[in-house]
Amino acid sequence: MKTSPIHMEAIDTHAHIFERGLKLASVRRYAPAYDATLADYLGMLDRHDIAGGVLVQPSFLGTDNSYLLAGLHAMPGRLRGIAVVDPAVSLAALQEMDAAGVVGIRLNLVGNAAVPDLSGAPWRTLLQRLAEMDWQVEVHHEAGRLPKVLAPLLDASVKVVVDHFGRPDPVLGVDDPGFRALLEAAASRRVWVKLSGAYRNGANGRGQQIALDAMPLLRAAFGMDRLVWGSDWPHTQFEQDVGYPQSRRALDTWLPDTEERRMVLVDTPATLFRFR
Repeated sequence: MKTSPIHMEAIDTHAHIFERGLKLASVRRYAPAYDATLADYLGMLDRHDIAGGVLVQPSFLGTDNSYLLAGLHAMPGRLRGIAVVDPAVSLAALQEMDAAGVVGIRLNLVGNAAVPDLSGAPWRTLLQRLAEMDWQVEVHHEAGRLPKVLAPLLDASVKVVVDHFGRPDPVLGVDDPGFRALLEAAASRRVWVKLSGAYRNGANGRGQQIALDAMPLLRAAFGMDRLVWGSDWPHTQFEQDVGYPQSRRALDTWLPDTEERRMVLVDTPATLFRFR
C-alpha cells in the first residue's frame, strides 16, 4: 500500500473552539475547565499541514454560536462552521450564518438527550430551508438510536453527516444493528460518515479496534466520496488520552492507501463543506 503523506490541501472536518467565561447552555453534560481558542486550533492545523478546518458548535454552548461565528469571520477562507440552532430560527439568521461560512447544523443527541420530532413543526420548516440552502445536518447519536433520526432527515432531502463512525455500541461493535442500519442508509447517497473520535466508541483500545473493523464495511457501503476525517480536537473528556498527532495518525492506520486518504482528507470534504 502507498503511504506517502498528504500535505496542505487536507481538511479537518471536526473541531471545537471555546474559552472559559463564555455563556453556557442551561442544560449540558459537562463544561471544560480550560480554553481551546482559535489561535490554538490554527496552530494545530499549521503543525500538521492541514489547510482547512470545520468548527463544530460545542454542545455546552447551546445555540449561542457567536464565538464560532467570530472564528469564521477571522479566517473566512480557511474555516467552515456547523452551528446549533433553535428549530424556530429565522431564515434571516440562517442566511447570515451562511454568509459567514456555516454549512450546516448539528443535532447532538448522545446520552439522555430527547430526540425532537423532526417530522413536525417547526422542524419540518427548518429542514426544508436547510435543504434549499444545501446545508447538512450533522448527527451525533448512539448507533442503536440512529435509524429513528436518519429516516425523517432523509425524508426531508437534507444531506446527513454522521459523527464518530456512527457511535456503535462498545460491546456489539460493527454488529450493532444501528451500525448495520447506517450502512444500509448509504444507498440513499445523502449520508456521509466522519472517521473521527474512535476513542469515544470504547475504552482500552476497543474504539480503535471497532474503527478497524468498520473501515472495510464503510468503504464498501459509502465509498471514499462519502467519508471524511475529523480530528475531534480538543478531544473533550478525553484530553488526557488523545492529542492531535494521534488523531491524525489514526487515519493512516485506517486508510493506508494514499489515494483513499486523499479522497477522505481533500476531495470529499472540500465539496461537502463548500471549500470549493
